[in-house]
This record gives sequence, structure tokens and C-alpha cells, in this order.
Amino acid sequence: MAFGALIIGDEILSGRRQDRHLAKLIELLAARGLRLAWARYAGDEPTRLTAALRDSFATGDHVFSFGGIGATPDDHTRQCAAEALGRELALHPDAEHEIRAQFGAETTEHRLRMGVFPRGSDIIPNPYNRIPGFSVDRHHFVPGFPVMAWPMVEWVLDHRLADLHNRDDYIESAIVVWEAMEGRLVDLMERISEEHPALTLFSLPTFAEGEQRRSLELGLKGASAEVTQAMDELRAEISRRGYEWQDKP
Repeated sequence: MAFGALIIGDEILSGRRQDRHLAKLIELLAARGLRLAWARYAGDEPTRLTAALRDSFATGDHVFSFGGIGATPDDHTRQCAAEALGRELALHPDAEHEIRAQFGAETTEHRLRMGVFPRGSDIIPNPYNRIPGFSVDRHHFVPGFPVMAWPMVEWVLDHRLADLHNRDDYIESAIVVWEAMEGRLVDLMERISEEHPALTLFSLPTFAEGEQRRSLELGLKGASAEVTQAMDELRAEISRRGYEWQDKP
């Protein structure tokens, strides 16, 4: 099962705000032995947002969508999700209960709009202010505010997707190879990838902090037993070729 991220908001694209969700989602997934397969940024313009959501729903992936689920005129995510799915919008009874519990006699029609979701949705509880998000068709929609969004993502991962956790099996492992160039190690990378097709190989050129030494971070991610085996093969061949290397912490 693949995971994606959709980060929505004109304020991100204009630079008025810096995205913090992508790094946090990667962290939350990794803590459960999961990884992000793709990410996409989108603005609030309805036509483009609907198209982005239609593409996203078509993947069949589990996707976490951040932003645009409020009830102000610039929030279009709920409406665009419904249009992309070809479904009507309706006030969700559980969302209405949460909103009324939060605001009591100050509940207004405007506030209740925040509980209007595509039909067939399930709510995502919001521990900060009880205004819920929603899940529909493997997409999980949360607010753009980290203080609300991140606990809601954790709730989805631990309550709805717990059977997908892979804490004990999935690992990443890497070495730093000094004075190495990618071009000279492509044949080795190709061989390791061919012999271990279930693993993902990564290669990241870098420089050591405070040093002007060329280096290459070379690693693998996947099932722990196979990563361990493949990394042993990688280290042995790197040593045989005369390179200095060290394990990446």
C-alpha cells in the first residue's frame, strides 16, 4: 500500500507560509515502518484542485490531504473532493454532534458547514477544537494548522490503518563513501538493484560539514533481513574497489 500527500493552499505556493506538513508526515509514517511514495502541492483554485483530487483518488493510494477544509470563501477542498468523486455534500451527523458539543448555543449554520463532507465519509476526530476532518475513498482530509493536523494524522494511522504498520520489518540503512562519484558506481548500484528488486536503492552526493571532501551516501530501504544482506554485499564491494566508507548514523 502506497502513501501520498496533498498539501493545499495558495499561501504555500506564494511563499507567505512555509510547508511543515511534508517532513512531519514522513516522520509519522517512518515511526510505523511506512514511507511516503509521492507528494503534491496545490493551490485553492477549484478547477485545478478538483483535477488534482481526481488524479489522486484514481491512484488507490492512502493520501493525507492538508488544508482547505474550513468554511471561509477561500476553502474549497471539501467541495472539490465531492466533485472529484461525483458525490453530493451533506452534513455528517457525527460532525454535527462534535460541532454542537464544541459551540453549544453559539452553533451557527456557518460553523455547521465545517461538518459538510462528501457522502460516505467518516469523521476524523480533532482533539484541539472538536471540528473534525474526514476520510473518504482512502483519502484523509485534515486542517492546515499543524496543532490540529498532526494529531489527526496520527489518529488515522493508529486507528484506521494500524494493520498496515510495519515497524519490525522495514528499515533504511546507508553508508557514506568518501571521494566517490556516482558515475563510477552505477554498475554496482544496478547490480544490487537487479539482485534485490524488492529493495529501494538511493544515492545522495554530499559534502561533510566543515570539510571539502567529496562523498556519496549510498543506501537501501525495505525488508530488514534483505536490507542487511544487501548492505553487507555493498560494503564488501565498496571495500574491494578501494574506497573508504563509514556507516551512516
